[in-house]
Amino acid sequence: MKVLVSDPLSEQGLTKLNEHFTVDVLTGLSEEELVEKIPDYEALVIRSGTQVTRKVIEAADKMKIIGRAGVGVDNIDVEAATEKGIIVVNAPEGNMLSAAEHTVAMMLALSRNIPQANSSLKSKKWERKKFMGVEVNGKTLGVIGLGRIGAEVAKRAQGLEMDILAYDPFISEERAKELGVKLMSVQEIAKEADFITVHTPLTKETRNIIDKEEFDMMKDNARIINCARGGIINEEALAEALKNGKIAGAAVDVFVNEPPFDSPLLECENLIATPHLGASTQEAQINVAVSVADEVISVLRGGSAKNALNIPSVKPEIMTMLAPYIQLAETMSSACAQLMGKNYESIEISYHGEIAEKDTRPMTVAALKGMLQVALGSGVNYVNAPSVAKSRKVEVIESKSETSEEYASTIGIKITKGNESESIMGAVIGDAGKIISINGEHVDIVPSGFIVVAKHINKPNVIGPCCIVLGKNNINISGMQVGRVEVGETTIMALNVDSEVSEPILKEMRSVEGIIDAKLISL
Repeated sequence: MKVLVSDPLSEQGLTKLNEHFTVDVLTGLSEEELVEKIPDYEALVIRSGTQVTRKVIEAADKMKIIGRAGVGVDNIDVEAATEKGIIVVNAPEGNMLSAAEHTVAMMLALSRNIPQANSSLKSKKWERKKFMGVEVNGKTLGVIGLGRIGAEVAKRAQGLEMDILAYDPFISEERAKELGVKLMSVQEIAKEADFITVHTPLTKETRNIIDKEEFDMMKDNARIINCARGGIINEEALAEALKNGKIAGAAVDVFVNEPPFDSPLLECENLIATPHLGASTQEAQINVAVSVADEVISVLRGGSAKNALNIPSVKPEIMTMLAPYIQLAETMSSACAQLMGKNYESIEISYHGEIAEKDTRPMTVAALKGMLQVALGSGVNYVNAPSVAKSRKVEVIESKSETSEEYASTIGIKITKGNESESIMGAVIGDAGKIISINGEHVDIVPSGFIVVAKHINKPNVIGPCCIVLGKNNINISGMQVGRVEVGETTIMALNVDSEVSEPILKEMRSVEGIIDAKLISL
């Protein structure tokens, strides 16, 4: 078998691959050159340089696996690879410690003005008083995002005898106690922390999670660190807070646009910056290369992939039957998690009718992936979803019943936190899935695009004003489902809309008399 390595890879990774396969290292290939060469290979190993487009994948007739020696897979058309039956893997843990250590290094450099002092001394200046620093011992560190890297940062900060506050809506109190941190909101952390570091994926919910409002709440001696993703902290708001002295300083390794030569942050004297070096250690580069090499070796020798980002290929006849149910389970679980919008204690996946007689494990894993990706982004995949749920103390309950009242097969998803829960039921009609109930209210919804779910009291002059709010904001309603209950009772309204509905618009909908809540589901 032949493996193509189209980006620079550490020698340790290449050595492993060469022990089993014929390996060609051809870097700097254009799309046309890659399309021409790719039909001869069973595996492709890349980093960030190679663009694996649909055109490339369609030409990869022998390809079984694409390995990304790193975390992000923005340069791979994962959907096209899945359609082609090609497994896509990455190396999510290989640079974890490097990123955590870089965060701590940035925090210490920030607290002692090390880059500025170094530059000053090399300019033949002796300015000891100018670079007076602060100790981190006894200070409060706010960690926003307690995933793998955030937890490692918290662990190291405890060794520096710092007090740790943390925000992560998908971490239980039990897990927080294990990590030795106190859970708080972002706003509470902004008010109390001396240092704040972010470690979340960049999603719609986390974009600009620290903005002008949060900077206005901070202490004047607060310091900010971002070694995660550009865009989690609003760069313009951060630049303003630095320039007007609202905060003492910031350390940034990642930017919205890279290289960030036009960023206002580079004009701030109290900013220290590095060019996206979080994973740039010899150890991390070796780790990700060896990890991907192990994945390629396993898959090409008939084994499984630990860090698959898509569904591994299965027998065609089985996939034909299971595929719509797998997609439905993942989509419903994502929708249910978006309705819940907070930490989860348990998820129950129930199977009714003919599907209950099948191997339901792929659907259960898909449901976990759909739920967890709402909080954690693309780092959750079909392989690691069960272990991620376990590490976050989410109880997984699976139940089966051979009877189904109206449809041949149905799947139910119920997510619970304390006394609160959200539930969705779905069925597959032909080859397509649909949502048939939300919290027990009958609906008939194609689970795609944007859906506004409004909990309301069934009475006159409620539905109309809600629709007017959407209409005046130029949002088209393409479908509507309204639960049927007695007048005065609580029910739901589900509106299929053609574009995303912003939080201010949802807030305006909630202000309509009779509306209890309104949330957007994005599928």
